[in-house]
Parts: sequence; C-alpha cells; structure tokens
Amino acid sequence: MTQLASQPALDGRAALRFGIALILLWFGYMKFLPYEAEGVAGIARDYWLFGWLYPIVGVSGASILIGVLEITAGLLIAAGGRWPIAGLMGGLMGISTFMVTLSFFFTAPGIVADGYAFPGLGSTGQFLAKDIGLLAICIFLTLDARNRVMRA
Repeated sequence: MTQLASQPALDGRAALRFGIALILLWFGYMKFLPYEAEGVAGIARDYWLFGWLYPIVGVSGASILIGVLEITAGLLIAAGGRWPIAGLMGGLMGISTFMVTLSFFFTAPGIVADGYAFPGLGSTGQFLAKDIGLLAICIFLTLDARNRVMRA
C-alpha cells in the first residue's frame, strides 16, 4: 500500500520537474531570437540589476546570457531526477531566475492596465504573474532535491 500511495507523489514530482525544465529550456532558447532580445531589453535595460550589462554586451549579448542561464537551469532540473545535486543547483538557479523576473513587477511599465488600478493587470503584469507559480514549482523541487541530497 505504501508503494501505491507514494507513486502519485513520484509521478507528480517528475511531471513538475520536466514541465519546469521544458519551460526554462524553451524560454532560454527564445532569448537567442532578436524579437525576444528586444522584448527583454524593454523591461531589463533600465533595471538596476541588468542596466550595467547592456552597455557592455548589447541587447543581443544580454539576452543570450540570460538564455544560457535559463537553459542551464532547465538541464540541471531535468537531470535532478537522477542526480539530486544537479536538481538542487538547477532549482536554486530557477528560484533566482523567477525571483528576479518577479522583481520587475515593481518597476516595469504596463504592470497595471491603463485606466485600472491593481489588480487590473496589463499585458506585462499578466506575463510576469505566471512566474509566481513557476517560482513555487522551483521551490518545491529544490527542497525535494535538498532532501534527497541529505539522505544520500
């Protein structure tokens, strides 16, 4: 009975792991495309955490750097099912990624729809709000990986 009871939890963790890995890999790939690089620059160029980067590497370079970090996080999270330490590192990278993205919620233009007050989110606000769930998944998977590393 214990094995049957634990199977959905294992399947759920695997679904979360590969779902978030796919999202990070996809988002990372998109950062290599010029239209995505411009879109990211529209939010990140004037942000204190990234503003210094754009004069050094430009719009494309900054976007590619972000993309490499997202792809690395996705690969590590995917590997975390087999190697918990990889999942731990990838999960921490995912948490960092989504914490940074969510911090734009307080500074980016277009968070609230024109003519409305919060919680009337504009398109940028809606785009960023999904990261709340993605952050929660990364936290869950990071804690799971940490527990598996501690047991090893």
